[in-house]
Amino acid sequence: MNLDAILKTVEKPSRYIGNEYNSVHKALDDISIRFGFCFADVYEIGMSHLGMKILYHLLNTAEDIYCERFFAPWVDMEEQMRAENIPLFSLETKTPAKEFDFLGFTLQYEMSYTNILNMLDLGHIPFYAKDRDEEYPIICAGGPCAYNPEPLADFIDFFMLGEGEEIMMEVMDVYHRVKQNGGKKDDFLREIVAIEGIYVPKFYDVEYHEDGTIKSFTKNDEHAPDKIKKRIIKDFDSSFAPDNIIVPFMEIVHDRIMLEIFRGCIRGCRFCQAGMIYRPVRERSPETLLSLAQRLIQNTGYEEISLSSLSTSDYTSLKELTDGLLALTEQKKIGLSLPSLRLDNFSMELMQKVQKVRKSGLTFAPEAGTQRLRDVINKNITEQDLSTAAQTAFSGGYGTIKLYFMIGLPTETEDDILGISKLADEVVSIYKHTPKEIRNKNLRVTVSVSSFVPKPFTPFQWFGQNTQGQLFEKQMLLKDAIKNRYVSYNWHDSSLSILEGVFARGDRKLSKVLVEAHRLGAKFDSWHEFFNMETWQTAFANTGIDPSFYNERERSYEEILPWDHIDIGVSKAFLMNENEKAKRGEPTANCREKCAGCGVIPSFGGGFCG
Repeated sequence: MNLDAILKTVEKPSRYIGNEYNSVHKALDDISIRFGFCFADVYEIGMSHLGMKILYHLLNTAEDIYCERFFAPWVDMEEQMRAENIPLFSLETKTPAKEFDFLGFTLQYEMSYTNILNMLDLGHIPFYAKDRDEEYPIICAGGPCAYNPEPLADFIDFFMLGEGEEIMMEVMDVYHRVKQNGGKKDDFLREIVAIEGIYVPKFYDVEYHEDGTIKSFTKNDEHAPDKIKKRIIKDFDSSFAPDNIIVPFMEIVHDRIMLEIFRGCIRGCRFCQAGMIYRPVRERSPETLLSLAQRLIQNTGYEEISLSSLSTSDYTSLKELTDGLLALTEQKKIGLSLPSLRLDNFSMELMQKVQKVRKSGLTFAPEAGTQRLRDVINKNITEQDLSTAAQTAFSGGYGTIKLYFMIGLPTETEDDILGISKLADEVVSIYKHTPKEIRNKNLRVTVSVSSFVPKPFTPFQWFGQNTQGQLFEKQMLLKDAIKNRYVSYNWHDSSLSILEGVFARGDRKLSKVLVEAHRLGAKFDSWHEFFNMETWQTAFANTGIDPSFYNERERSYEEILPWDHIDIGVSKAFLMNENEKAKRGEPTANCREKCAGCGVIPSFGGGFCG
C-alpha cells in the first residue's frame, strides 16, 4: 500500500502511523496468536480509553501473543482506503485485519455500533458470525455495553462479560491449546464457555411472543451455561496495571496519566448503570498507586495525573494518596486532577490540592433540580451540599463552575425542570455574596443537560423513556426559564438519546436495523456532524422494526428481558425493590452506611464491600 502518499492528504496523519513511544513491536516469526484490539472510534478517543491501555500491554506481556491496535479511520482516510482498496490495517505492523486470529471490540457506547460494522466492512470481513468460516478472525467483544449483548449477538462470536485482566489470558490459553491440536473455531467456542464470563450467542435460541416480547431464551448446546456470570478481580490491589503506557504523537482527549484508584461504587444512584455493573468496590492501596504513579511519570513524561474512578472522593485513603502524589508532582509542575468529586464531600483542602500546580474549572453533578427528584434517583445530595461546595469554590478563587443535570427522569414534573434554573441562580447568588477581595473577578456558570436513557441492570430498566417530543419540550422549558446573564445553558440532541435508548435495551432483531443503517451510510453516530436521524428512521422503516417498542414502552416485572441470561451479581429482586422505592421517593443509604442487600456479597463470596 502506498500509505505514505495517502497520509500526506488526510487530516491528522498521526492517527495512522503508529510507532509511538512505548508502543510494542515484536518479531512476527515468534508469534503464535495475533490479537487486534479494536476501538470503534477515532484514534484520539480510543487512545484515551484506560481499558485499552491495560489489555494492550497485558496481552503483550506474553511472548507468543502480539496485540496490535485498530481504530476507526476518519472519513477522509476511509475515502482514500476504499478508493485504493486498502483494507483496515493495524497500527503496529500495518497488517490487514483479516489476517489476525482475533479482533476484539470494546463496547463503550451504543452509538459506536455502526462503526463496528464499518470497520469489519473495511477489513473485508462478513458482518454475520454465521458467514465467517475458518479463514476469518474470531470476533469478540467486551466492555459496559456487552452487558446487553443482544443487538450485536448475530455479529460477535463471543462476548467477555466483566473485567478482562484475568479472563483474557485464560481465553488465549484455550485458543493456543485448541490451535496446537488442530481444532476449529467451534471447538474453541465450546471449550471457552467453561470459563466464567464467556457468552457465545450461537449456543442460545430466542423465541418471541406475537407482541414482540421474548417468549423464551434457551441454550442449544450442552456445553453452554444456563446463565453467564460476570467476571471480577477480587484482589484489585495486585491486578495488572501498565506502567509504560503509549505516548501519542498527537493530542488525545485524555492526554494524561490516568491512575485507577478503585473499581465499583458505593452510592447506588438508580439511573447509573456503571454503579451497578462494576460492583463491588475494590480499592488499590496508596502505596501501590504512588509506586505506579512514579513509574508512569518516569516512563511517559506526562505533565498531569488524573485519578480515575466512579466517585473519586469516596476513596478511603484519599488524603494519604493526594498528599503523596503532591510530593511527587508539585516540584515537577505536574498537575493533579480529581474528577468525579461529589458535592457532599468537596472540601477546601481538596480544592487547594487540585489547584497546587494549575487551576481549571470545577464540575458538579446535582443531576436533578429538586430534592424530591434527587431522592427518586437516589443521588443522596442536598441543595445545601451544592451551596457549601459553591461557597468553598468561590472562596478559593474559582470563577468557573459547570453543573450537570438530566431531564426525562422517572416521575419528573415541570417543577423539577424549573428547579434546575433555580439552582443555577442560587450558585450565582452565592458568588455575589462572596467577598470581592477573595472571589474571582469573572463568573461563569454552565448548566449542561443530557437526556436520561434507561439502561439494563439499573432499577430504571423497566421504565419507559420520554419521547423526543417530550424531551424537546423540557429542553425549551428550561431554556426559557434561564434568564441569568451569568448562566449559560447547553443541551444534547435528544434524537441521539432516543436511538441510544433503543439499542441499550434492544434484542437480536436489531441486527438487521444496524446492517441497513450501515448500508444507508450511518457511521460516527456519536459525532453531531455525522448523525442523521432520518437515515435511522429509514432503516427502521425498511426493516419493519418499531423503535418505540424498545425505548418508550414500560416493561412489567414478569417480562423476560434481553439481558436476563446475564448475572452481574446484583439481584433482580434488589433492582425491583429499588424501583419501587424510587416511585415512593425513598432514598437508600450508601454501602458504607448500611448494606442494602444488593446480592454482590453472596454472589462473589464477600470480603470487599464498603
